[in-house]
Amino acid sequence: MPQIPVRTGVSLNYEISGSGEPLLLIMGTSGAIALWGEITSRLAQTHQVIAMDNRGLGGSDRGVGPISVASMAEDASALLEALEIPRAHVLGWSLGSAVAQELALAHPDQVASAVMFATWGRCDGFQRSVLSAFRLPYVLRDMDSALAVSGLAFSPQLLDHPDFAAMLEPMLPAFPQNEAQMQVTVEQWDADLAHDSIDRLGGITAPTVVVVGEQDLLTPQWQAKKVADAIPGARFELVTGAGSSHGLHIERPDDFTKIVTGFLGEQSI
Repeated sequence: MPQIPVRTGVSLNYEISGSGEPLLLIMGTSGAIALWGEITSRLAQTHQVIAMDNRGLGGSDRGVGPISVASMAEDASALLEALEIPRAHVLGWSLGSAVAQELALAHPDQVASAVMFATWGRCDGFQRSVLSAFRLPYVLRDMDSALAVSGLAFSPQLLDHPDFAAMLEPMLPAFPQNEAQMQVTVEQWDADLAHDSIDRLGGITAPTVVVVGEQDLLTPQWQAKKVADAIPGARFELVTGAGSSHGLHIERPDDFTKIVTGFLGEQSI
């Protein structure tokens, strides 16, 4: 996968697949491109998909300066500029959805539409507790505990599957691989906890759909609903039943793809 310089000292790793209108995928906390799973190839059937590694993870450089939701939005904006893509649809998962919010607010001309998957506008007490539990193993540089806690991103049904460990193994390279990447992940968790856009979301003009699973513990459905209610004209899609976890796109790829492609099919650049 290629790297491209986007800002001083920062080169981002990305991959492009498919053809059609551009769709930028922004990954969530601790993850690299591979955590999109089969969603990338599914969406590439209808769009030119640009999947990126956020700074300091996967194949992207850390660069200098703080990691915040706003700085990551500037990275995404700079990537589109470097690739000479003036306007794109944007799909962000978890932290990536917060980045999509800031990108849509700061650079509305670049965002044709937004899919905010597993999102929130300001942590409440429950969410702060959950995210803090995910953060601690990375502070302690304890990858075994980090992977154990990551099970909370999946559904009870998947966690009880006899082949869960074997199913998780191919995803392991998409998690932090060294101490530097673990430190970046701590900074990402801090960005999650500090994210506060709820009073500004009314300024988003891009057509938006908010997607969340009923079983999502990291970004609970009531938090996602607040975002949908705050963005003018936003659509709210709640996926229910088995597999409707924070990793909805991995557990329910058919349903997730149908929602995303259905929404994007109504938008045009």
